[in-house]
Amino acid sequence: MNPFSIHPQLLADCHPLGRLSATHLLLHRNAAVPWLILVPETELQNLLDLPARQRDAVLADCKRVSDWLTGTRGCARANVAWIGNLVPQLHVHVVGRRPDDACWPRPVWGHLEPGPTYEEAELARIARDLLGP
Repeated sequence: MNPFSIHPQLLADCHPLGRLSATHLLLHRNAAVPWLILVPETELQNLLDLPARQRDAVLADCKRVSDWLTGTRGCARANVAWIGNLVPQLHVHVVGRRPDDACWPRPVWGHLEPGPTYEEAELARIARDLLGP
């Protein structure tokens, strides 16, 4: 069995923040919308194919991130999707959305123009909020 690694495209697009209980937490580099990506350690490609205990743990991580987006970041909603059309490795997008965001009401995929990036202090604050001290 090969050691786990995160797909190179995800690493190119995101800041790795650390580890939640069941997933590796990444933050999309474009700060125009708060877009987090959770990557479970599995070779399976479909969230629904995970063993129930692992699937529930991944969904609990998604809930934690969703609650942070709507509670702390003031997003009206959190969109959650696992698509995998370009990156075959299982990963779950949790995107905070507001009516005044850069893409509203369209999906972020294919509609997010290059935008601002995160400062190091903001990355540290987000990691601390989601992962703890």
